Amino acid sequence: MDLLEIVQMVNTYLSDYILCFLLIGLGLYYTIRTRFVQVRCLGEGFSRFFGNFSLHGRDGKGGMSSFQALATAVAAQVGTGNVVGASGAILTGGPGAIFWMWIIAFFGMATNYAEAVLAQETRVVKEDGTVLGGPVYYIRRAFPGTFGKFLAAFFAVAITLALGFMGCMVQSNSIGETSEAAFGIPAWSIGIVIALLAGFVFIGGTKRIARITEKLVPVMAVFYLIGGAAILLANFDRVIEAVSLIFYYAFNPEAIIGGSWGLAIKTAISQGVKRGLFSNEAGMGSTPHAHALANVAKPHDQGVVAMVGVFIDTFVVLTMTALVVITTLYTGDGILANGAAEGVSKTNMAQLAFGSLFGSSLGSIFIAVSLLFFAFSTILSWNLFAKINVEYLMGKSAVKLFSLIAIVFVFLGSCLSNNLVWELTDMFNNLMVIPNSLALFVLSSVVVGHTDEARRLVDEADEENQYIIQAEN
Repeated sequence: MDLLEIVQMVNTYLSDYILCFLLIGLGLYYTIRTRFVQVRCLGEGFSRFFGNFSLHGRDGKGGMSSFQALATAVAAQVGTGNVVGASGAILTGGPGAIFWMWIIAFFGMATNYAEAVLAQETRVVKEDGTVLGGPVYYIRRAFPGTFGKFLAAFFAVAITLALGFMGCMVQSNSIGETSEAAFGIPAWSIGIVIALLAGFVFIGGTKRIARITEKLVPVMAVFYLIGGAAILLANFDRVIEAVSLIFYYAFNPEAIIGGSWGLAIKTAISQGVKRGLFSNEAGMGSTPHAHALANVAKPHDQGVVAMVGVFIDTFVVLTMTALVVITTLYTGDGILANGAAEGVSKTNMAQLAFGSLFGSSLGSIFIAVSLLFFAFSTILSWNLFAKINVEYLMGKSAVKLFSLIAIVFVFLGSCLSNNLVWELTDMFNNLMVIPNSLALFVLSSVVVGHTDEARRLVDEADEENQYIIQAEN
C-alpha cells in the first residue's frame, strides 16, 4: 500500500463518517440556537459588506477594516475548490453532490458566524498594536487546562501543514496544470513565478495581504461570473434541466455514477461534504483568523459579515461553476450525459465546459487566468492564517523561516501528483475540523449571548423609532 492509498483510506473514514455528522450537526446546532441567524441577519451582513466596500482601505494601527477581513476570508474560500473541487465533486458524486454542498453551506453560514464571533471575542492585541486571533485562542478559552493546550497545539500544527504547506501546493498545482494546458508552458516554470510573487507578499506581512486581497477579490469574482453568465445565456434552454439534475441526482445518484443506491448516495453526500468544506471552509477554522483582525464595534458585526463570505463562495461562485459544467457536459448531447467519458478529469472539466462556447483554446485560457486569480489569492490568505499559528507555536522569530519553507512548497506543488496533493490537503483539513468543532460546541453560549444582545439592541432601536413616529403624529 503506497502513501496515496493510505491517505485515501484515512480520508474515507474522516469524510464519510466523522465530518459528515460533525459539520452538519454543528451547523444545525448553531442554526437552531441562533434562531436561523443565517436567514435573519443575512441582509444585515450584506448591508455591512456594501457599507464597507472599498478598493482602497485605510491602514489602521492594527488589524484590518471589516471589508479587508472579509476580502481576505473570501480570498481563502474562493479558490480551486470552486472550480476544480466542484468539478471533482460532480464527476465523482454526480450532479447531486452540488445539492449537498448547498446544504453544507447553508448550515455552514451559522457555523462561520460563530467562528467569527468567537475570533473577535478572544482576539489578542499586542503592545505594538499587532492583532492576533483564531481558533487556537478560543480553543484555549473553551478548555483552559492541559487538554486545551494540547487541542490548540494540535490545531496549530494541522493548519500549518494543511494551509501553509499542503494547501498552497494544491493551489499552485492547479495553476500549473491549467496554465500548461492553456499556454503550453511547463508547470514547474509557472511554479517558480508563483512562488516568487507569493514570497514578495509573504514578506510584506498582514497589511500587504489586506491591500492586495481587497483589490483582487472583487476583480476576480466579476471576471469569472461574467464568463460563466455568457455560457449560461448561450445555453439558456438547458439551465432549468441542469438545476433539475442537481435535485434529482441528489437522491438518485446511482442513476449516473452506478453501484447500489446506498453506496451511491453515500458517495454523493461525502463528496458534497468534503468538497463543500474545502470550498467554503465553514467549521474548518481557517477564516476566523481573518475575521479576528477586523476592527468592528461588536463581535456580532463581523459575524454577519462572515456569513456573506460563505454565501458568495458557495451560492454564487461555486454554483456558477456547477451550472456551467452540468449545462454543457451533462445535458443534451453533453459528453457526460450518459456517464463517465474517457479523458475527462476534475482538472479539465471546467475547461471543457467553457470551451463549448469560447472554443477549446480560449476556454482553457479563461480557466487558467481565473484559477490564477483564485488560487493565488488563496495562497496569500492561507499563508497568513498558517503564519498566525506558527507564531502561536514557536514565536515571532519562526515566522520568517516558515515563510521561506512555504515558498518552496508553493513551487513543489506545481511538480507533484495532483491526486496525492489533493488527498494530503483533505486529510489535514479534516483533522483541523475536530478541535475547532469541539471548541465551537463548548462556547455556544458565548456566541448566543452576542446574538441575543444584537437582537435586543435592534428591538430597542425599533421601539425608539416607533415612539418617535407616534410622538410626531
